[in-house]
Amino acid sequence: MIKFWKAAAGRPWLLLLTVVLLATAPLVARPSQVQVARQFLLAVLRGEYPTAYALLAPETRAAMSAKQFKEAVQPLRAQAKRRGQPIDLYKLGYRISEANEVSNFYSFMFKSDTLAGKPEVQLDVTFQDSTAARIRSFGLIPAPQSRRK
Repeated sequence: MIKFWKAAAGRPWLLLLTVVLLATAPLVARPSQVQVARQFLLAVLRGEYPTAYALLAPETRAAMSAKQFKEAVQPLRAQAKRRGQPIDLYKLGYRISEANEVSNFYSFMFKSDTLAGKPEVQLDVTFQDSTAARIRSFGLIPAPQSRRK
């Protein structure tokens, strides 16, 4: 690489061409957290366990074997069989733990719940923080229901 730069120093056009090519090269964008969360949930709902398992954070995979993962996602799959597989983003935000640790979360709802005032259940995915690319935790959360008077 050093030889290239020494050779290019005597040829300004070569140096300029290299800079232009590097500046215009397409960058491969990392998927956003919401994209990763959706990809994870769709893989779970389709029964593509290895694909979904690979999207977990290393510390989550270390704490949960592939067999345990397959068992842990069965409640999500059961809801999908009951409600259908299409999902939509319902809400996203930050959770603050009692230890003041902030994590990002994404909750999805089944499209079959679209006409309801509130979804009956939410498919929940969390990330360690706003820069994390892998999923820290997931689950099925009963959606909060208002009390009837």
